[in-house]
Amino acid sequence: MELAEAAARVLEPIGFEVLEVRVGSSGRRRRVLVRIDRLDEEVVSMDDVSLASEVFGLELDRLDPFDSPYLLEVESPGGERPLSRPRHFERFNGLLAKVRSDGTTFTARIMGLEGDSVRFDRDGTEATLALSDIDGAWLAEWPAEPR
Repeated sequence: MELAEAAARVLEPIGFEVLEVRVGSSGRRRRVLVRIDRLDEEVVSMDDVSLASEVFGLELDRLDPFDSPYLLEVESPGGERPLSRPRHFERFNGLLAKVRSDGTTFTARIMGLEGDSVRFDRDGTEATLALSDIDGAWLAEWPAEPR
């Protein structure tokens, strides 16, 4: 089982959306980074991070996916908020996003959704990309008020 699937399986029932799971290294130790958001779209608190860390940590202990020690880090999305689902683009409509598609990366303002596509304003020129053609997208600016 993939770690992102395992994280979603145990964290979604307690109110968290798993935005990203990355496995890398921190010095000589393996590092598992999990970015979460609340399903109710409220601000992620330290208590939320603590709860998600405890619950997913227990699941990792049960699955025992690594043969060496690892470091689990659970974070709120912060300034590196990934945008991967249609709701993310709706929620952050009007804000700048850094988008990677077809080997190129650009920064553009999110203008809305049309079916399975996202409209962007790239320096005054409208660009539309199918969600399936977006290899990665992240907020490039943070809203003045939580959304």
